Order: sequence, then structure tokens, then C-alpha cells
Amino acid sequence: MELGMIGLGRMGSNMTLRLLRGGHNVVVYDPIEEAVKTLTKQGATGAGSVAELVAKLTAPRVVWVMVPAGEATESAINNVAAELSAGDAVIDGGNANYKDSMRRAAALAEKRLHFLDVGTSGGIWGLEGGYCLMVGGDSDVYQRLEPIFQTLAPSPQDGYGYVGPSGAGHFVKMVHNGVEYALMQSYAEGLELMKAKQDFPLDLAQISQIWRYGSVVRSWLLDLTAAILQEDPDLHNIQAYVEDTGEGRWTVEEAINLGVPIPAIIDSVQVRFRSRQDSPFGSRLMAAMRKEFGGHAVRTKEG
Repeated sequence: MELGMIGLGRMGSNMTLRLLRGGHNVVVYDPIEEAVKTLTKQGATGAGSVAELVAKLTAPRVVWVMVPAGEATESAINNVAAELSAGDAVIDGGNANYKDSMRRAAALAEKRLHFLDVGTSGGIWGLEGGYCLMVGGDSDVYQRLEPIFQTLAPSPQDGYGYVGPSGAGHFVKMVHNGVEYALMQSYAEGLELMKAKQDFPLDLAQISQIWRYGSVVRSWLLDLTAAILQEDPDLHNIQAYVEDTGEGRWTVEEAINLGVPIPAIIDSVQVRFRSRQDSPFGSRLMAAMRKEFGGHAVRTKEG
């Protein structure tokens, strides 16, 4: 099958390579010319613009957009839609808000263009291990393009699927990332608790390795954690600053709107916010309160 790929960051490039290995013909475009040149050496067909990419594809065309959520995605989809013809399809594999995906699907439908929102998980390891793909949109379009998803998935049978109409793919991916937040937080808290237990000479790298096999908490995240601790047990070069890309916040907002309690996920999002604060005001205020009502000592900046 033939398709175009717009966005050749680390993940987009790896997805292109996996598609090429699977026998697909891929036309690639990215504003960074070097990224295009690198993939043409691997067998892709390069394009110098969105218009050129579309011109090199055979109708009905399929264009996969793999750029950061927000304005970058909006611009990329609008630009490619302006070059496509009725019956062509756009796939958004980024982390867009599902409401934006519903809006984009409706707007493209007015131009008789198809749209699939594909929640994509697998990170930089997907080239070898495959990507988990959660697909939303028209089921007939999904079935026609299924060979693409089978190639990108861990196997032709596993790790991908159609989950519902437009927006459903990115909604499911949003919740997936919320669960990911909570899992990461649980591992971090448990390992920190063991590190604090000075009575026992606990080797966290060893314990992580033990948990990887047979344990009910084994997972790929735990595999990565074990590798991290093996390489740098005390994490000397890592700052306690944890970013987020928005999906956790959206998950919390959706839970509030639906009245569904998700305390573990909410707490994990809040902890990320706290990790970015240097001497947070709220904590300093609590220390001052304790001094006022109980005469408890406080630590000042002077020591």
C-alpha cells in the first residue's frame, strides 16, 4: 500500500521505516530537509512540500500526519486537505484532543475527505516492537486501510483495533496516557519507599529485575525502570522535574465532566505539577501556619 507521511520526528521516522520494511511505498515530507534525505536513503520517496507529496501519491491518497498536537497538527491537516481530492484520507497519529479530532473529521467530511484519528503508543521503541494503535473514524475506511495498521502494530493480529467513530481513537489514547501517569507514579513511590528504608541494604535495580518475572506488577514500564536503575541507581544526573503533554489533564477534565472518580490518575497529574516547583509557596505557607499555632520551628533560607 502507498501512503504519505508528514512529520519526521523520531516517532514519525521510525514509523516510516517500519512501513518500508513491511513493503509499503511511503512518500515523506518534513520542513527539515535533512530528515527527508535520511529516509530517502532508506527507500522512502522524498518530497519538498505538502503539494509535492500529494502529487506523488496515487488516488485515493492516504496521508499520515505525525506532528505535535495543537497548532502544528491543525496547520498540517489544513495544508494537506487543501491539496487532496474527494475520497482521499487523512490519518492523525499524534496526541490530539479527541474533541479537535471530532471537529476535524466533520470539517474534512464537508470536503468529501475521510479522517481517522489514531491514538499511537510505543514511543521510540516502536520501530522494533511495533506500535499500539487505537483507531477512530469510519469503519469502512479503517477496514480499507487496515494493512497499514497491521504493519505498524506488534503483529498482524495484536496491538491495534477499531474502537469507534471519529474522536474515539484519541479519546482512548487520552485515557491510556492517564493510566500510564498513575502506573509511573506507583512504581516511583514504591521504589522511593524502599530506598528510604535504611535498615535494609535494598538494591532497587535487583528488586526491579525480580519483579519483572512472574510478578503481577510486571510490565514494559517496569522493564524500562529496571534498565534505568541498573545504569544509574541514584539518578545523579536527573532533575526531579516531570513534564506532561496534556493527555493527563484532559483525562482529569473528562472525569470531572462525567462525574467518574479517578483519584490515582488525578494524584499522579498533581504530583507532576508539584515536581516543577522550586520551594513551592503552599508548602512554605503550611510551615508558617505550624509555627503560628504550635510554635513549631521553621527552616529559613538562611538555614
